Amino acid sequence: MIDVQNSFLQRPTWPAISNPDIVDDVTALVGAARAKGDLVVWVLHTEPGSGGAFDPESGHVELMDGLETREGEPVVRKTSINAFTSTNLQQLLTRHGVTHLDICGIQTEQCCETTTRVASDLGYDVGFVIDATATFPIQHRDAKKDRPLEEILADPQTRPTDEVVRGTEYSLAGRFATIRTVAELV
Repeated sequence: MIDVQNSFLQRPTWPAISNPDIVDDVTALVGAARAKGDLVVWVLHTEPGSGGAFDPESGHVELMDGLETREGEPVVRKTSINAFTSTNLQQLLTRHGVTHLDICGIQTEQCCETTTRVASDLGYDVGFVIDATATFPIQHRDAKKDRPLEEILADPQTRPTDEVVRGTEYSLAGRFATIRTVAELV
């Protein structure tokens, strides 16, 4: 489970999230994994010293309401886009004998997709739970920064969330991961 954390609630783009039920989807997946005896690993993104919503000092680098860890479930804090580069995640998975990962979380095309690609390169069999990820509209690289959400959404150069999710699905399927759904895993 990657980055389903309160930091995102602080962003002005939160109302445009692609999957407002992300907590429910993650809860269902975590419940199914626990029932099978699978290891659940929680990943949180941090940007220490940034002063922003991802700075641990902000108090927002916590799981969203409705998500709770259980004893023995590791919480990994990362500073890179993927969950491997700046953490001990690979060693943790090796220690537990994990060879297959089902990935879900926020943001579909960033932390989730990048973690999936790295995991595949490291030899893991990866399932990407497409409907248990969430993302936001992506502004064009030349767009003015710090625009109100209404302007971002009205801009014809903004990439809508359904296109972002579809792009990730096409990029990963059969190359880096098997695309899965919550219904298939629950």
